[in-house]
Amino acid sequence: MMAVRSQSTEDFLYALSCCLHELGGVPQALVPDNLKAAVVKTNRYEPEINRALEDFANHYNTTVVPARVRKPKDKALVENQVKLIYSRVYAKLRHMVFFDLSSLNVAIKEKVRDHNQTRMQKKPYCREERFISEEKTHLLPLPVERYQIKYYRELRVAKNNHIYLSEDKHYYSVHFKMIGSKVKVIYTRSMVYIFSKGEQVAVHIRNFHQGGYSTTKDHLCSQHQHYKDRSPEYYRRQAAKKSAILHKLVCCIFEQNRYPEQLYRTCDGLFGLERKTEPTRFEKACQMALDCHNYTYSFVMNVLENKMIEVQSTISEKPLPKHNNLRGKEHYQQLELNYKTNESN
Repeated sequence: MMAVRSQSTEDFLYALSCCLHELGGVPQALVPDNLKAAVVKTNRYEPEINRALEDFANHYNTTVVPARVRKPKDKALVENQVKLIYSRVYAKLRHMVFFDLSSLNVAIKEKVRDHNQTRMQKKPYCREERFISEEKTHLLPLPVERYQIKYYRELRVAKNNHIYLSEDKHYYSVHFKMIGSKVKVIYTRSMVYIFSKGEQVAVHIRNFHQGGYSTTKDHLCSQHQHYKDRSPEYYRRQAAKKSAILHKLVCCIFEQNRYPEQLYRTCDGLFGLERKTEPTRFEKACQMALDCHNYTYSFVMNVLENKMIEVQSTISEKPLPKHNNLRGKEHYQQLELNYKTNESN
């Protein structure tokens, strides 16, 4: 006996798994009542079992045989135990106050143990002794892992070769060859399994980060893998292989306080210009961007398209003419402005 939050399928199967592990084995058949968490549609001969309960039975290598509707004799021993539990467990705890389920279940477990270790009337043994001596040996062994309830979805692989699991609001990767196709997704409390035509094609640890991506690198095509590997250090290394001026420009780009994705695109644009432009002209354009402190792709492209490098080389700087009214930087650094005035009588 144990307390759970609700009569949902998840809580029902959790309580059932706790029962089997408490017994230390698995019976050959489970006989539940016709609650919705166990039986989808009742039928005298072939009741429709909840899919989650069917998975549970397959995991523990047992079978489910629901009791017939309005036939309490199918589970007479259970009906009698419910009456005894009310008097020996519930009645003794009804005046106590519990603030969480764990403390309530600890108290329930103590009372159930006392009940099972109490000598039966007209019998020389208690329920626990009877179970250990005659019944436990007939139980099947427990599996290594506990059962986790499975959920099923049919989803389509998006163009970015990820499926979107709306329950987690999270993206999970699939091989890029399956873009546009439908896949079967089975997920548990901790894992996500993806199947295509009966074959498992991907598995991920379940992630509850909303809007995030769980991506396996092997699932990406070469172009997507390049985007996955992007980082400031990656672009610095690539620029250093091309030229020292470009490396210096890329370093200045990442010193700006801007959104990283925008900076990555700027570097991609500069690398594209470098491939299509004569090296000397491209380096002069990068140097011009450094001199003007304008570290953008559009500035370098405009310099190359408008042939501003050639124009700059033809312009010679002309010095300002000397004049008595010219003021230097000292004039603007003084705290109080002192003007010289001519006094005339």
